Amino acid sequence: MLLNLSILDFVIVDKMSLDFKSGFSALTGETGAGKSILIDALSLALGQRNEGGVVRLHQDKADISAIFDIQHNNEVIDWLQENELESENAELILRRVIHADGKSRAFINGKVATLQQLKELGESLVDIYSQNSHHSLLKLSSQRQILDNFGGHNDLAAETYRLYQTWHKLHIQKIEYEKNAQIYSDELAELRDKLRELKQLAFTFIDWETLQQDHSMMSHGNELIENINFCIEVLEKDDTAISNRLHLVQQKISHSVAIDEKLKESSDLIDSIHIQTEELIRSLNRYLQKVDLDPERLKDIEARIQAIHNFGRKHRIKTEEFEATLISWQARMDELESFQSDDGIDAKEKVALEAFNQKADLLTQARKKAAETLGQNITDAMQKLSFSHGRFEVKLTPQEPSLHGLEQIEFLAAPHLGAEARPIHKAASGGELSRLSLAIRVASISKANVPCMIFDEVDVGIGGSVAEIVGKLLKELGSHDQRQVLVITHLPQVASLAIHHYRVSKTQENNQTLSHIHLMDEKMRVDEIARMLGGISITDTTREHAKEMLQA
Repeated sequence: MLLNLSILDFVIVDKMSLDFKSGFSALTGETGAGKSILIDALSLALGQRNEGGVVRLHQDKADISAIFDIQHNNEVIDWLQENELESENAELILRRVIHADGKSRAFINGKVATLQQLKELGESLVDIYSQNSHHSLLKLSSQRQILDNFGGHNDLAAETYRLYQTWHKLHIQKIEYEKNAQIYSDELAELRDKLRELKQLAFTFIDWETLQQDHSMMSHGNELIENINFCIEVLEKDDTAISNRLHLVQQKISHSVAIDEKLKESSDLIDSIHIQTEELIRSLNRYLQKVDLDPERLKDIEARIQAIHNFGRKHRIKTEEFEATLISWQARMDELESFQSDDGIDAKEKVALEAFNQKADLLTQARKKAAETLGQNITDAMQKLSFSHGRFEVKLTPQEPSLHGLEQIEFLAAPHLGAEARPIHKAASGGELSRLSLAIRVASISKANVPCMIFDEVDVGIGGSVAEIVGKLLKELGSHDQRQVLVITHLPQVASLAIHHYRVSKTQENNQTLSHIHLMDEKMRVDEIARMLGGISITDTTREHAKEMLQA
């Protein structure tokens, strides 16, 4: 549920912070006051693309924040945990900062986020229905999504989608294999030869580094031995050997400590140096004993290094890529061999198609059941909206296997008695399409998981008793637990049925137009409904009429 929307320097809004409540809320005001600007701001906070020109005149940036209560929205909570963006409480904060040059930054719970992440979250937080939303209803893809949302089988549809992709990939592979069987056979033979050659090298990168180190040592063995022998001579065998001279120094300092204890630290140091020197001499002697300069071993090392280099040049592979190449060649060989096995590509394709068909059949049955209920629900809503003998159908037409199952879904409507049910864009006129769109939305989202729904002037072209029915439908929609319905409307019949009523107005300040919004009390609501009823001049009669509407 949307708790708060804060806007700074956005179009004609300088600074605004608005709290929202659950249930049915109406937003009213004169044309151009900025009602739809609020929806535009919220849409940007939900990841909508910025079309530019949204920063208030003479300002550097616009800043929009939306706070949501997600205590009961498990889908959002799980998403935040998966993306390590969860908050310490049951609130979610989405923020969008848009600069005058069009660049923007997004934040989720104070952490930098991408617009795609905002959009993914937004789909589970808010549904916005505009006065032109019926255009999207004309798309078969939208109609399919409405049915699947209503039926609660989105997971089944997603699994069907995945299984089709698996089958289709195997199907394409099968066709390619049958077309290029000889090419694949030659590729498999070549892979076997290359893998046998590479495996014979018994190559590992760790061994390769050791091999290079051993080669370097043995190639410079004589120089190495000369250097070590020289060091040993200097340390202990020469007349002026370091170890002997250190021993003399050690004795002198030891005697001096007896005279002045302040030399104790120096005495400890020379003792340590002498011990380490003796250990160094022993270490160098041990090294000389282990040095192996066997010419035959050097030849073996050089031959192995040459074999590795030859293989790399032959197949244009760097030595550090050998191990990864072995894995990729092995995987490709396994794939090609599986094509030729008894349970090869043909058998795998059949299994995959069977799995898809089984899941798609379940989806078809679920859709048929949901289609019947949805069609009746929309028919009932249509008849309330002055389609007195109208009828609505959800048609499922069998089709070849596809990403979306085994049927095409299409909405059909018969707006009056005796009319043939036809696709909705052919069955209804412009005004009828607006009412039909509202009927579909109201009837189909009764099972929606999204807790906040915003209707932006969807009641355009509706009036009289139908307008009152629209208001009752929207109020009923907002009566569900943890459900929030916000409606931007020009109809007093709709606004008077709202539980909460906000008025949007604009003022001229410092040669600028600014938009303001506030929650109205009962007296203010009477005046606003009266304004919507009476136009320019508000009379006592219109006020009394407004009171009656609010008390009804």
